[in-house]
Amino acid sequence: MGLRRSKIKVDDENPRIDYGVIFSVMVLALIGLLSIYVAASHDYRGSGPWRMVVSQMLWYVIGAIGVFVIMHFDAEQLWTIAPYAYWAGIGLLIAVLFFYSREYAMQTGARSWFALGPLSFQPSEIMKPAFILMLGRVVTIHNHTFPIHTLRNDLRLIGKMVLWSIPVIVLMLLQKDFGTMLVFLAILAGVILVSGIDWRILLFLGALVGILGGGAIYLVVTGEGRQILASIGFHAYQFERIDSWLNPSGDTSNSSYQLWQNLKAIGSGKLIGKGFNHSNVYVPVRESDMIFSVIGENFGFIGCCALIMVYFLLISQMVKVTFDTKNEFYAYVSTGIIMMILFHVFENIGMSIGLLPMTGIPLPFISQGGSALLGNMIGIGMIMSMRYHYKSYMFSSDDFK
Repeated sequence: MGLRRSKIKVDDENPRIDYGVIFSVMVLALIGLLSIYVAASHDYRGSGPWRMVVSQMLWYVIGAIGVFVIMHFDAEQLWTIAPYAYWAGIGLLIAVLFFYSREYAMQTGARSWFALGPLSFQPSEIMKPAFILMLGRVVTIHNHTFPIHTLRNDLRLIGKMVLWSIPVIVLMLLQKDFGTMLVFLAILAGVILVSGIDWRILLFLGALVGILGGGAIYLVVTGEGRQILASIGFHAYQFERIDSWLNPSGDTSNSSYQLWQNLKAIGSGKLIGKGFNHSNVYVPVRESDMIFSVIGENFGFIGCCALIMVYFLLISQMVKVTFDTKNEFYAYVSTGIIMMILFHVFENIGMSIGLLPMTGIPLPFISQGGSALLGNMIGIGMIMSMRYHYKSYMFSSDDFK
């Protein structure tokens, strides 16, 4: 079972390189390097900022090479490697449960990192694009096998997607990486929305999510609820994160310190910021999850809005590619990538300004860290593939028999 090349040739009237996507990612990369330089300049004076900046630049180079290589993978090749990538990712997620970095586990509370000397790697970041490919393949096969959307067929499709998602979700829970688990759930939700499922099922799922969300809020804000959560494995540090979100000023010298300092840094930037490399508020480990505080303090509200506009430009370009593609499999893959990046942006900025709980989600293409950057660049490579192989592959009903 697979895709076959059609007789339709690549449309030469359309550019095969999506320069809008490239431009947006390059702007974000520049903002990221400057922000990391500022954070490292003020927080790591002993080793100097350039070591961290150069390290991140090397990851950008590796990511750019990855984009170039993956861009040349067409739909048939991505379709073929999807199950292999998925199971390889599952294998890495299982392996990290046994060979995780004890140092990172103590720092983050999650058993989700490999470490070898100064090098570290988070396999869940590479699992994200593999998971997206697998969901795209599952939905495409189902919709061509059952072209009529009946209630039974749609429920069967949801069941298939959930079954492929369960191993990933369980492994995230075992790693105690709740934030990354939410990313996978967001990807799943996005693909479900565009899979053609009847609106009545979507309405029911939306109501179910609302009920579960209300129940979760009850559990985390009441004493009885917290006892239930503690009995099923929740830890004190997770409750501390929730408490610091609900009341950032409640314990500013301990559990709420990082968030409170982060809010102070963003607020001190006011409208136009203090100027590049002018930081007076210390934020722990701000080069990573709290990188938004650097932008807020240095460039103020206007700079933060400009950054959000760059993300908007990137997402809009990716949506355009999704609508332009004539390949159903590509459309599901691009939707998953869009949801992955969009959720990262929404969650990171939301937690930085106190609207959402802290989950350790990095800001795409800006936060320091190689694993997350590489995972996002793989996603960009798949988006670039859609434009590069525009109309070069079409589906045939015989491919799904």
